[in-house]
Amino acid sequence: MERQAMAEVVVGRIVRPHGLRGELVVEVRTDDPEARFQPGVEYATKNGPLKAVTVRWHQGRPMVGFEGVPGRTEAELLRGVLLSVDVDEDDLADDEFRDDDLEGLKVVEADGAEVGTVARVEHGAGHETLVVRRPGTHPARIPFVAEMVTEIDFEAEVITVDLPPGLLEL
Repeated sequence: MERQAMAEVVVGRIVRPHGLRGELVVEVRTDDPEARFQPGVEYATKNGPLKAVTVRWHQGRPMVGFEGVPGRTEAELLRGVLLSVDVDEDDLADDEFRDDDLEGLKVVEADGAEVGTVARVEHGAGHETLVVRRPGTHPARIPFVAEMVTEIDFEAEVITVDLPPGLLEL
């Protein structure tokens, strides 16, 4: 499976409004926040594009003012929205992946036992979670962390995991 030339990656999640002028506190989900959060950057969201007009840093988090978000009332509607940007595939770090790259891959344990197929990737506060469809039972929710996801082989379309006992029974 070949990767596409451009990738849409999640770089942040809007946490809450700050003040009355429409500024929003953003939880950073990128290893290069200074580059990703600049005035003029346009983010893809489920609600359509959002363009940053102002960015200032407070307590290690960006507070962003977006075009078309003049006050707190409009800002409240954006709580929880994920902010994504398009990046060149060649610029992705080894541990950055697009959701589309992972969806549909087979998940197996280190001993080769099949777990299921990645149905979707959920973006949570601390890390992403792979939601894995399993035949005849409930979906598995596997934290997308290095301790559990040990290898991703795009050519073979397989993700190898090392799961703690009992995780699949949750």
